[in-house]
Amino acid sequence: MSVLLIVPVVGPLLAAAVLFAVPDRLVLRRVVALLATAAVIAVGVVLLVVTSDGEVPVLRVGGWPPVVAITLAADPLSALLVTVSAIVVLACLVAAAGTGDDRRQAFLPLTMVLSAGAYGAYLTTDLFNLFVLVEVTLVPSYVLLALSGGPGRAGAGRVYIATNLLGSTILLAGVGLLYGVAGTVGLGDLAGVAREVPAAAVAGGVVLLAFALKGALVPLHDWLPRAYPVASPVVVALFSGLLTKVGLYAIIRIYAVLYGGDPAYHPLLVAAALASMVIGVLGAIGVGSMRKVLAFHMVSQIGYVLLGLALFTAASLAAAVFYLAQYVLVKAALFLCAAAVRATRGTDRLSRLGGLASSSPLLALAFGVAALSLAGLPPFGGFLAKFLVLRAANEVGDWLVLTVAVLVSLVTLLSMLKIWGVVFWGEVPRAARERTARPGAALLGPPLALGVCALLLGPLGGPLLQVADAAAAGLLEPAGYVRAVSGR
Repeated sequence: MSVLLIVPVVGPLLAAAVLFAVPDRLVLRRVVALLATAAVIAVGVVLLVVTSDGEVPVLRVGGWPPVVAITLAADPLSALLVTVSAIVVLACLVAAAGTGDDRRQAFLPLTMVLSAGAYGAYLTTDLFNLFVLVEVTLVPSYVLLALSGGPGRAGAGRVYIATNLLGSTILLAGVGLLYGVAGTVGLGDLAGVAREVPAAAVAGGVVLLAFALKGALVPLHDWLPRAYPVASPVVVALFSGLLTKVGLYAIIRIYAVLYGGDPAYHPLLVAAALASMVIGVLGAIGVGSMRKVLAFHMVSQIGYVLLGLALFTAASLAAAVFYLAQYVLVKAALFLCAAAVRATRGTDRLSRLGGLASSSPLLALAFGVAALSLAGLPPFGGFLAKFLVLRAANEVGDWLVLTVAVLVSLVTLLSMLKIWGVVFWGEVPRAARERTARPGAALLGPPLALGVCALLLGPLGGPLLQVADAAAAGLLEPAGYVRAVSGR
């Protein structure tokens, strides 16, 4: 079973090699990319089943000893994120066929390399290898941003590259400091070290700072709404499901293992979470395109996940994991709706849109379901996710958190209603009346499918909640994970 751990990394990389070798055979290229991603989804589901009872499959590549081996491992959290991320990649591949993004020769192989890096980041147990895999995701993202960007892509590209290079430099410095203090960068050997060695806590703080930057937490978020909206909506959907989520996953894993959930950092994490929620949602109110609104909401929704981590109880961690999984799907659905709007109307600027509910009711339905889930209305999965976060905050008696979370949800709903009222319900602007084409199946299918997931995760979210509970148990008491990956 452990050998399956290599598939999410090697499979997409092999697919990328094949795609580079057949640059002129578009149908074959699409099939190869889809099959490679479907294989990752299948492996992710198998890993979810295997890890559901607490088993942690481990693969030491080449059979080397734990100290020098490249070690991959899966627990419910990493298995869930591999599966959900691969579903988003599959949806983006289908949508890219509808928008024509995949007709660029570099798009499909770069997407495979980017996804391989993300899957590997979820599965690796070594901080240096995590740094390497993060870089594997970033290099193709630079090119995808440049290839798919519209006006302003040069400036946005500079912001994106400079920010991520800074984050990578900080990350490498933090990993080096941690190795100098603890003599290892393996997560299994670092368990609880930050609570015992103050210097290790400082070094780990440098690592967390780097991932806070890459995850776009406030006040390190400004680069995301400046860079992401310049790329095509399909590329932004891909980035939203992979790049910032790797940073968020790393924060969760490192805080749980290295710091052991030390409550001394609770006020700092809560402050960062609330600031991200508030500043992100307020930023979404004053912008004028679908992609920019959704980009600011990425910052805001990350705050809910961080809030669950900050409280660090079984209930809050389960809420954070559940929220993260459904949020990845919902946010991808919304960006893919923006992709369909832009492909059929030539723009996603709110002032130039209107009347899509009558010309494309299925697209309006997909957006409406995903938007209501993002805002946390019943019976959607977003409601259950936010209810779990609020319940966890209530259990610890944190009324400030409860109040802010509810208010942010209300403002989120208002901003979604703003998009609905202008883009789907408003009158079609005269300049756009000649562009009333309806989106095809490749554009409608992915956001509709992800929207159905958002709907079903409300009344039928029990299986995901079970996975979230298992992941929370592993984060709260990581002894089983530590034993498995350290080999001791």
